[in-house]
Amino acid sequence: MEQKKLEVYDIAIVGAGPAGSVFAKELMQSSRDMHIIVIDGQSPDSAKPCGGLLAPDAQKLLARFDLVLPKSVLEDPQIFAVETIDIDQKLVRYYQRHYLNMDRYSFDQWLLSLIPSSVQIFKGRCREIRKEKDHYCLNVKCGDVENTIFAKAVVGADGGGSVVRRSFFAPMKVQYIAIQQWFENKGQKMPYYSCIFDSKTSDSCSWTIHKGNYVIFGGAFQKQGCRKAFNQQKSRLEAFLKNEFGEAVKTEACLVSSPRSVKDFCTGKGSAFLLGEAAGFISASSFEGLSSAMYSGKMLADAFAEGKSYPEIQRIYRKNTQSLRRKLRMKSIKRTLLCTPFTRKLIMKTGIQSIHPYAKH
Repeated sequence: MEQKKLEVYDIAIVGAGPAGSVFAKELMQSSRDMHIIVIDGQSPDSAKPCGGLLAPDAQKLLARFDLVLPKSVLEDPQIFAVETIDIDQKLVRYYQRHYLNMDRYSFDQWLLSLIPSSVQIFKGRCREIRKEKDHYCLNVKCGDVENTIFAKAVVGADGGGSVVRRSFFAPMKVQYIAIQQWFENKGQKMPYYSCIFDSKTSDSCSWTIHKGNYVIFGGAFQKQGCRKAFNQQKSRLEAFLKNEFGEAVKTEACLVSSPRSVKDFCTGKGSAFLLGEAAGFISASSFEGLSSAMYSGKMLADAFAEGKSYPEIQRIYRKNTQSLRRKLRMKSIKRTLLCTPFTRKLIMKTGIQSIHPYAKH
């Protein structure tokens, strides 16, 4: 009886966000003969909590790629400052920012559309990965159907809850549950974009942002009792602002990482690689991860183009990410300063780098 030959991909990329898309796009420009599959578990109804703001570093990378954002990706309003609120100490400061307000799902789909058609995009969620001799077996669920995908190498670009990282590497030591709710914009006087600190409910930060016809409130909370802390902080913020969000039309939640030491950064080993938040490449102070995700995707693609073996690719990739890891370590130090009530009060009281809005008449 003739046996069916298994189709084994050169690389299986788990995750079709900015990290996975940039890696696939850049890799195929230098290695067109590689057989690659991207596992895309995204859908409009399963979007991860994200403010959807494109930071200057991410804008700079898109400029270096000679890319321009389509109008359909952008959201109203465009925002020029962040209103920083300390609920405990009743302090408010404004800081200029140069982010682009966009629809995160549309942005991800736009990046995905830039991947050459020779790369297979497979819709489904990777539930399990195991190593068998010289290849990986990935269990991917699409609806009610279980699929098995085989690959010589695997790249985890699947965020804070990365199945690749938890299958083969040490997990992040500090993770939060990010919870975000959407409310209809009915003229509530909520900050267009704010960063919120409330030490009674979280040792991290939260945010509000206007997005088209909606107002978003979200934050990062300790896993234990996260929903209770979220609701409590929302009530405290409403009392502080003397306004209410109203009834939520959508709630999103996911794991989010907060790197605190060099050991939290893991680029991979052997033929398994990690990108973006899965590698620990996310800001501990603001949870901004889009720029690090895209940069790490580019850095790994460059390593694959230069390296001749998996150990060499790993070495080059780790070297490429040195500056990124140093920058993110500084973000961890910044987080300590901002999330400690005493130092935060000191910074906000002095008004360093803040702007002063004109009085409204």
